[in-house]
This record gives sequence, C-alpha cells and structure tokens, in this order.
Amino acid sequence: MHNGFVRVDDEKMSKSLDNFFTVRDVLALYQPEVVRFFILRVHYRSPLNYSGRHLEDAKHALDRLYTALRGSVSAITKTSIDRDDSRAQHFMKAMNDDFNTPEAVAVLFDLANEVNKTGELKDILLLKELGSQLGLLQQDPRQYLQHEVSIKDSTYSASSIEQMIQHRLAARKTGNYTEADRIRKELLDVGITLEDSSNGTTWRRS
Repeated sequence: MHNGFVRVDDEKMSKSLDNFFTVRDVLALYQPEVVRFFILRVHYRSPLNYSGRHLEDAKHALDRLYTALRGSVSAITKTSIDRDDSRAQHFMKAMNDDFNTPEAVAVLFDLANEVNKTGELKDILLLKELGSQLGLLQQDPRQYLQHEVSIKDSTYSASSIEQMIQHRLAARKTGNYTEADRIRKELLDVGITLEDSSNGTTWRRS
C-alpha cells in the first residue's frame, strides 16, 4: 500500500523546516481514538494534512458520534451486521472500494443522525458494529465524553464536577438562579458543558 505524505499546515513535514511532531506529542493532547479518526477521514492514498485545527475538528466530529450513543446500554458492545440493511451495504461497498474510509465514515454519521431522531436499538447496534470495523466507537460513551486529557488550565475530577452539579441543583430548587448560572459558567470556562434533561444533568467535555 502506498499512502500519501503527511503535511503540516499545508507544508511538507521535515526536520529542516522544524515542523515535525511525534506520536507522543499528539497523544499528550488527544485521545488515541481521535487520532485514528482523524487519519480515517482521509483516503490513505491522499496527503494527510496535520494541524491543530484539523485535529480539533476530528475530535468534535467523533464527539458527535459518541453523543448519539450516549443513551445506549453500555453493556452492548457488538452484534452481527445486518447485511441486508442498506446502510451496512453502503459501508461495505465503500470499504471494498480501495478502502474508501471517508465514505464509510459518512455512513456512520448518517446512522448517528437516525439514532438521534429515533433512538432505535437496531440503529444503535449497527452504528457500534460498523464503527468497530474501523476500530471506533467501542468505548463507553460517557467515559469517552468525560475523558480528561487537557481541560484548559484546570483539571476537574469527575467527583468534584458531580458535587458542583448537585450544588447547582440545590441552588435552582431554592430559586438561586444566579448561583446556578455561575456554576454552569465556571465549568464551561474550563471546558466542561452541562446538559439538562428530564432525566437529570449530565456533563461532557466541550
């Protein structure tokens, strides 16, 4: 297999230009699955243009896929592909077409959209199984979305965030919305988003 060259901000990567990086450098900032997803979004024969902006975009895109799975049962990790499903056929056709991973990834987003609309278990299972063919979407969604890699200047533990959520809930019950808004903003400022629903409040990395 002849893969495309790695470029950095649209320039050739080389020591002479002092624009090279190591895998260790990247993994200090991003989860390994984000890096895998970043690579898979580009056809292996095409040049891979590395930049912080592109990795951030990959992270947010992968976040959207995991967000679609967030309501699924974490114990369900794998199932057989229903090969009669048109989306499974589209996925396999893309993979058989010279390992066309960008097209295969597009199928994952189509499925995620369906999951967000209907929440049907068959779509959730198919999304997880097709993702597994690319080595994606096998983590527990909550653990992935709450993974602490680098939250700006501060690192908030999961337990401290949960305590702040409870404090915010108590403030809202007593009508102290100023305090509730302050807590939301404090967490948002360090890269943590609170999401309220009828089932309670959850959090994720921004």
